[in-house]
Amino acid sequence: MKQQYKYISIIVLCLLGTSCKKSFLEQPPEAGLTGANYWKTESDIKQGVSGAYRSLRDLGLFSFWVFSEMRSDNTTFQYNAPQRGQENREFVDEFLVISTNTLIQDFWQQSYVGIARCNDVLGNESRITMSDQSRNQSVGEVKVLRAYHYFNLVRQFGGVPLRLATVGSPEQAGSQGRATADAVYAQIIADLTDAAAKLPATYGAADKGRVTSGTANAILGEVYLTRKSYAEALTALRKVTGYSLLSSYASIFQPANKNNAESIFEIQYLGSDPNLSSNFMYQFAPFNSGTIVTNDPGTNLSFSSGWNTPTSDIIASYEAGDQRKAVSLSEGFTQAGTFIPVPYITKYNQGFVQPGQTNVNFPIIRYADVMLEIAECLNEQGFAAGGEAFNLLNEVRRRAGLLPKTAGNANAALDVSTQQAFRNAIAQERKIELAFENHRWYDLVRTGTAVDVMNAHGRREIAKAPAQFPAGSYVVTANKLLLPIPEREITLDKLTQNPL
Repeated sequence: MKQQYKYISIIVLCLLGTSCKKSFLEQPPEAGLTGANYWKTESDIKQGVSGAYRSLRDLGLFSFWVFSEMRSDNTTFQYNAPQRGQENREFVDEFLVISTNTLIQDFWQQSYVGIARCNDVLGNESRITMSDQSRNQSVGEVKVLRAYHYFNLVRQFGGVPLRLATVGSPEQAGSQGRATADAVYAQIIADLTDAAAKLPATYGAADKGRVTSGTANAILGEVYLTRKSYAEALTALRKVTGYSLLSSYASIFQPANKNNAESIFEIQYLGSDPNLSSNFMYQFAPFNSGTIVTNDPGTNLSFSSGWNTPTSDIIASYEAGDQRKAVSLSEGFTQAGTFIPVPYITKYNQGFVQPGQTNVNFPIIRYADVMLEIAECLNEQGFAAGGEAFNLLNEVRRRAGLLPKTAGNANAALDVSTQQAFRNAIAQERKIELAFENHRWYDLVRTGTAVDVMNAHGRREIAKAPAQFPAGSYVVTANKLLLPIPEREITLDKLTQNPL
């Protein structure tokens, strides 16, 4: 079987499986098949769609949280003095990342592998005999996935190459260069709009976890919100129906409640299979916590642990009595009767199936996210003391056990009497409600607060242990809001670099 490199059309069909009786979530990956002769039946298309989902698993295990949580004021890293071999990760957090950083290359490459898998389906579905319903679903699914990949890429890198067709030979591998950010966003909007019209609102139990019309409209709403097109964002977000908040915040993240009534899109993991399992609690546990945090005597922690560590900033952001804090993080662990004050994320600490393997999905979009975005859109169209925007904000707060925020409240901490005050309230609520779900960095950038917030955050981090940080750490400028284009792409594809 011919191995092909990243610019060649890659059909590595690591299947979740739809062509047999096992459910969508229970299929192990299969060996890859490549070549133009592969696409012959409807089953091949369905397998191609399933293969497209696999890229999300790979990105979700690492790149997504490294570049969207650790670049924010939500998380940092536990400094590991004896093990200095993971500085590339630290550089991301410290805003010292450069174009040769392998983590940037991995993020870029895995994203384009996912896009290539989507393009393979879109480039071959028209010659396969299948029902309109099946065709629409297959096309809709991969268009959502392709749009989501491009949405992440454009927010992290700015304009990127738009690869929209199957690549059949090395001669076709080169791109047309970097498209403008506007062109990338136009393609994202086109894909999501078409997908929303093609996809069903729900699936049967065997297909739970696939993207739906609600997923397409939720991402579309965030795209428009990012573009500050509030009317269009509100229209898309109001089409996200059929979802509701769970009564308990803690229950959202329990493996028994995967794809629940609040879940709009989550990355699917299966703990019983080493190729499909997640491992977040091991990566996020303090590296010196032994088995205390994971309760897994069969897995030793090392330099791969101690990442995505909650900062003092987010710990201090919780209001007294907020039930989400204990669900989301712990401020340390107790070892031999002594409390060790090293914070860690608890949201994904839900036990293990096999040593080193967990059954925890990763949420991408929840209905609480959509509710807060609708409230934000309403406020941007005009502040109103009371009304729907306040109702949505306070519904999220009530579940957390908190008092409502109102205009003219006698409690200054709960008083929201201006449009700017409501903006601040939404930003605060999103920071806490969606903590460690990869939203914070994108929220900071789209609201224009990233430079000020991150410079202030950096000063606080450096003050704790100045000797641990290289010169230039946390010097955040507007140029640093975008990642550098990987040097390999600059060389091979003749792309222009972002301003440094």
